[in-house]
Amino acid sequence: MASILRFRKLCYAVPLKLQSFEFSKVDQKQKLDKKEEDANVFLPAQDLLEVDDQKKKYPKKQQRKWRCIDSCCWAIGYLCTTWWLLFFLYHCFPATMPGFQVPESPGVRLKRDGLTALHPVVLVPGIVTGGLELWEGRPCSEGLFRKRLWGGSFTEIFKRPLCWLEHLSLHHETGLDPPGIRVRAVPGLVAADYFAPGYFVWAVLIENLAKIGYEGKNLYMASYDWRLSFQNTEIRDQALSRLKSKIELLYVTNGYKKVVVVPHSMGVIYFLHFLKWVETPPPMGGGGGPGWCAKHIKSVVNIGPAFLGVPKAVSSIFSAEGKDVAYLRAMAPGLLDSEILGLQTLEHVLRVSRTWDSVVSLLPKGGETIWGDLDWSPEEGHACQLVKKGNFQCSPNDNYTDAMRGFQIKETEKYGRIISFGKEESQLPSSQIPILNSKQELLHGSATETVNSSCRGVWTEYDEMDRESFRKIAENKVYTSKTILDLLRFVAPKTMQRAETHFSHGIADNLDDPKYEHYKYWSNPLETKLPDAPDMEIYCLYGVGIPTERSYVYKLSPNDKCKSIPFRIDTSADGDQNSRLKGGVYFVDGDESVPVLSAGFMCAKGWRGRTRFNPSGTVTFIREYQHKPPASLLEGRGLESGAHVDIMGNVALIEDVLRVAAGASGSEIGGDRIYSDILRMSERINLRL
Repeated sequence: MASILRFRKLCYAVPLKLQSFEFSKVDQKQKLDKKEEDANVFLPAQDLLEVDDQKKKYPKKQQRKWRCIDSCCWAIGYLCTTWWLLFFLYHCFPATMPGFQVPESPGVRLKRDGLTALHPVVLVPGIVTGGLELWEGRPCSEGLFRKRLWGGSFTEIFKRPLCWLEHLSLHHETGLDPPGIRVRAVPGLVAADYFAPGYFVWAVLIENLAKIGYEGKNLYMASYDWRLSFQNTEIRDQALSRLKSKIELLYVTNGYKKVVVVPHSMGVIYFLHFLKWVETPPPMGGGGGPGWCAKHIKSVVNIGPAFLGVPKAVSSIFSAEGKDVAYLRAMAPGLLDSEILGLQTLEHVLRVSRTWDSVVSLLPKGGETIWGDLDWSPEEGHACQLVKKGNFQCSPNDNYTDAMRGFQIKETEKYGRIISFGKEESQLPSSQIPILNSKQELLHGSATETVNSSCRGVWTEYDEMDRESFRKIAENKVYTSKTILDLLRFVAPKTMQRAETHFSHGIADNLDDPKYEHYKYWSNPLETKLPDAPDMEIYCLYGVGIPTERSYVYKLSPNDKCKSIPFRIDTSADGDQNSRLKGGVYFVDGDESVPVLSAGFMCAKGWRGRTRFNPSGTVTFIREYQHKPPASLLEGRGLESGAHVDIMGNVALIEDVLRVAAGASGSEIGGDRIYSDILRMSERINLRL
């Protein structure tokens, strides 16, 4: 029967004519339905019933409308596919290719020159780069015992995101573990060798150290839970006591050779805290006594040091933003702000990160004396080299050519205004800005404890405030490093009240005052003394030549819905071609995360010679590394990168670290090497030494 029907259809078929495809989908559907009806006219009743049964059994699939979440999923899929493809191709390429020769690693070259391991080395990772694993969790974490929640593949973000965020959060009152949750630092060198598959942190440096003879007996990674306040790492995990014991063991088992300590980023101020803790009597300190540091430590080689904090910590606490997040929001607002998706990504980030006391440790230290006020900042007037449209490269002074030095900013950027509400307010003379008494106005503002329970979403401390409070914050217009702390105490009272029992951000008037024996001052180099260790050397190694966040232009969020962040960086605020304002962010010279001012000031001036912060005259050296982006894809993240994390693969930095570990002094590796304006900036800072 079916064969007869097909034959009849062929005999009586009407020839098709080429037509335009401009008719609508409705017309297409009507024509298809008509053809089905014409074909069914010639079918017997029994066959018609069979056709109806088949239609019921196999109903037509309706076309699903394309939604925003589909675009996001496809975009993520494309990015992941591209990443893995490039990763696969990179590892498939032979070691040598025509036109590209892999340079010899510093470790191999120095070993050939006779360099061998001498001093034991301790590595101290910074914030977010160390792995965290689960030891106890809620029912939603079934199957994750001793699996990495942070660092590694991050697959749990996609499998169970809310459960993952819950386990990474700390208790909002104690800053320690929430009930029923225990997340701990991954031990050993694997804790921070790679942040994610293919993304190295310490791995390249460890490999080069191994080339000249380092191994487990003389190389140690001092991992710790970077979310906690520094003293809480000792209270909960005895991390400082374990570090003290390990340094003593390395000292004894390696022929009484002093230890070279290599901290990175926030690990720099963590180890500064340790230097004071280890010589302080118990119960507050480690009981090593005076002279412990002089006996056990040869050098402290600080990489990417954030001694005086970073302005991006302010924007992180205030609105969970930085330049990258602000740029993403401007390019794809639906991804972060869409009501359809309902992701509330930034709200989740804000809620979780405000439970981490370590973020508060990175707030700018030294107030207006260091970071500038409404009309002054140390960075005023230094030159920038324009690299390409929409980007620029800040830096040097005398080491740059006359052509590069010839480019100067016409108008002085007022970097001391860390947060300005409005582009004009960030540039106007202070006499034209209506400044309120921020402390009185904010602390006695119209905050409310009434939470709108009808709103569904992620709770943050902003939900305990009303719109009038937000308006008053914006009316205050400008906040400097002095008033910014009052602002954060107002918008994040629980966070600041908890964290400020562990950290301080001022400048000591009298370091002999007994109050500075409290641990809250130990991580601030302007409120503590270096140990009495005149033979110890301190290095400041950091990258320069990359635009780094310094201050921000904000606006009230146009989104008026409840349970949302009321402030955001104004990405529409751009300066002219020669301005360092781009996308609502003012940039200065640095390593992309830490400004030169924070990384280099203590080695350039604060600790240079005998000062009240360095009474024993410990020698300091500055080694800067001019950023050079990778020449090709085959060069990976760059062999001469000055970026905050990528600098760990910089061959010049690796060579300096290896030479110090092998016994060289700072003068033997070349002394100071300065490309930036750090010396002139330091001279402009009026700090009593």
